[in-house]
Amino acid sequence: MRILIIGGSRFVGLHLTEAARERGHSVTHFNRGLSAPAGTPGVEEIRGDREHDLALLAGRTWDAVIDTPGYLPEVVAASAAALRQATDAYCFISTLSVYASFAAAGQDENAALATVPPPGTALSNETYGPLKAACEAEVQAVFGDRALIIRPGYIVGPHDPSDRFTYWPVRVREAGEVLAPGIPRGPLQLIDARDLAAWVVGLLEGGVRGVLNATGPAAPLTWHEFLATADVVAGNGARLTWVEEELLLADGLERSGELPLWAPATMAGLHGFSIDRALAAGLQFRSLATTIADTLSWYASRRNGPLRAGLNAPREQELLARYHAWARARNEA
Repeated sequence: MRILIIGGSRFVGLHLTEAARERGHSVTHFNRGLSAPAGTPGVEEIRGDREHDLALLAGRTWDAVIDTPGYLPEVVAASAAALRQATDAYCFISTLSVYASFAAAGQDENAALATVPPPGTALSNETYGPLKAACEAEVQAVFGDRALIIRPGYIVGPHDPSDRFTYWPVRVREAGEVLAPGIPRGPLQLIDARDLAAWVVGLLEGGVRGVLNATGPAAPLTWHEFLATADVVAGNGARLTWVEEELLLADGLERSGELPLWAPATMAGLHGFSIDRALAAGLQFRSLATTIADTLSWYASRRNGPLRAGLNAPREQELLARYHAWARARNEA
């Protein structure tokens, strides 16, 4: 296949490019060249801004288009319209954040979507999901049954610019007392970017279209299993202290982002989506230990630079000290 990737030079785009090329497909990137000015070896590069330079794609055809960075509905609509006759399939990488509520677990692809904010609404974390939902609608309006909409959850692994997942293996590797959020049996869903990429390319090869949730693993994963696996991989004997949700909420940690990936019980659905449709469509997962080990290796290649997410050491120690004081007072009462 000849595949056009809008974006392609960062994280998921990099892994999509690698997966496509490993399977013998030719890849073209359409991006501004900001993340990878030198380009990607073996990949055709079309330099342009999708908001202004869609004419650069005129007269070309591809077997499939993958839109990785689309966020603004009007921009995605223009891209879809420009490529309507240029491809047989338009794959839009969306997000599980498109759903209206995260209160209940078990939601599938038919669950209600978030309401699109009115024009002129300032962009924020709260607009991310609703605007992605609007982008999906624009793609579907243009491509109909030729559209493939992928809704990933937390995407993790090497090259993740957010460090939301990376923080935890790195912190566990540092050992000592580690603040673990909530309860050990708390649910967790995530997907290695490489598994996502290989699956998406396979879907396009097989002519699969429609809407699919994309997270994992196939069997339920708990926070204890995640952190215990990280400890086994790291081999340094971290001590996990499980801090109760009541205290985490009192410190606003569900909003601050200092405990990445964690969600309170009122958002049980955030780590409880149905992926039955994706599993039936062939989604497979490498082991959690492999993802952790590879992420730590990639982090080391950054020369262990500063993490972009998670608690810093003084903040963690402060929270742990307050937790232990609270636990002592409770036990003495």
